[in-house]
Amino acid sequence: MILNITAFWAVMLFSCSNPDAVIRAMSTEDTLSGVIADSVVFFRSDSGRVNLELHTPRMIRMDDNQDIMEFPLGFDVFMYDKNGQKTIELHADCGKSYGKTQMIEALGNVIVQNYGSEETMYSDKLFWYQKQKMIYTRSHVKIVTADKQIEADSLVSTEDFSEYTMYSGSAILDVNEED
Repeated sequence: MILNITAFWAVMLFSCSNPDAVIRAMSTEDTLSGVIADSVVFFRSDSGRVNLELHTPRMIRMDDNQDIMEFPLGFDVFMYDKNGQKTIELHADCGKSYGKTQMIEALGNVIVQNYGSEETMYSDKLFWYQKQKMIYTRSHVKIVTADKQIEADSLVSTEDFSEYTMYSGSAILDVNEED
């Protein structure tokens, strides 16, 4: 019995001590280089109201000074007005979000649907500058409505498509012969 109690205290005494290397390893920063997340839904709100919603099947965030998130399997962004109504929908096959500059790069089959003006924009590449609330592309772009189709080599627009300028373009318009 005395031998068992002595052995118990000896084990307890030596098991409570941690080598310095173990303590240092436990206190160092995380060594993960990034995070990969699947089936991501991200919300951005202002004053308790959701104004942006992002869906992506895969998000990769690298742990670096650039604060870059990649969406290699595509993404969908939905923008809402102050009444919670969907105003803009953006789809792309892949893209990147640059956190420091607040810029989103959308690549491949980029489609922007404006529910207010009932316009749809198609392009292969698009840059969305969130701080300036501007959209820009130097790729072929096409805007389609019920009565017109405009194509151009580049575009600069407000993020809600209320104002835009297209360069080196052409248009197909429905003209009412009675007018």
